[in-house]
Amino acid sequence: MSQVLAVDGVDLEPFRRELTGYCYRMLGSGLEADDAVQETMLRAWRAADRFEGRSSVRSWLYRIATNVCIDMQRQPQRRARPMDLQPASPPDESLLGPFLPEVTWVTPIADHRLLPDHADAAEVAEHRASVRLALISALQHLPAKQRAALILCDVLRWPASEAAELLETTVASVNSALQRARATIDGGGMVVRPEQLSEQDSAVVDRYTAAFERYDIDEIASLLRADAVMSMPPFAMWLQGRDDICRWMVLPGPSACANSRLLPISANGLQGFAQYRPDPDGGWAPWGLHLLDVADGQVVADNMFLTYIEPERFFASFGLPPRIDV
Repeated sequence: MSQVLAVDGVDLEPFRRELTGYCYRMLGSGLEADDAVQETMLRAWRAADRFEGRSSVRSWLYRIATNVCIDMQRQPQRRARPMDLQPASPPDESLLGPFLPEVTWVTPIADHRLLPDHADAAEVAEHRASVRLALISALQHLPAKQRAALILCDVLRWPASEAAELLETTVASVNSALQRARATIDGGGMVVRPEQLSEQDSAVVDRYTAAFERYDIDEIASLLRADAVMSMPPFAMWLQGRDDICRWMVLPGPSACANSRLLPISANGLQGFAQYRPDPDGGWAPWGLHLLDVADGQVVADNMFLTYIEPERFFASFGLPPRIDV
């Protein structure tokens, strides 16, 4: 969009990044967050003559964004991870099943699209913790107002009074929503590691990436923890255990990932790589994103997202090329 959108003389564009982070946590989808922010900007611009200045433009935008996100989430299906839907499967291609609709899944978003400019180390750590895939998935199972209250107060550090004004409710109602939301999230037994990767763990990401590019299964096995998991939306199937993952990787279908080209990415507080698989017509075509969860020098999860929807737009949102030809 070439025109400048402004309300009460305030340019709306500088709010895009923080609104993207808010909408992503609300919706669990990077592409949906983009659409929600664009709709928020347009609604604000079209209603500019009705802005009365009783709150800041920022608060007004968040109110609009909240309503947009609630409108977009009318479907009963809540976005999730494969691990939230069914038990782990054995490494058998016949169990892979069909592609499930995009609205089934929590999908990733690039860190650079959410992190504020000039963030210090503490802000980076807090950001990484607040967009972990397990947390984003858990948020989707909260009622919309509870989810909004939790994000506003616990992630964005808004006072309960401001959150109440935005949600058009009372402070007591916000505090009650927060109490219920926190109990639900804490009851999920999630372990969130907000710290930056250690030098050792960052080296593990590099080694795993290099091993995957060589398709060196022995090296990959040496880097996986014994109880590691691998998931691959849009398939509901997921694997648990180093041995099952490595058996899967040499089956006829998965073994087509050999000779892939990889590019580094950082998303949802995790490091990983974009995978371009060999294209029969030449070069390498976008295939998927791998986000690696690493702890104590081992890979505990390879969270893979196949490019099953709008592959060029999906890869472009991470600053990645649509394909590799050389």
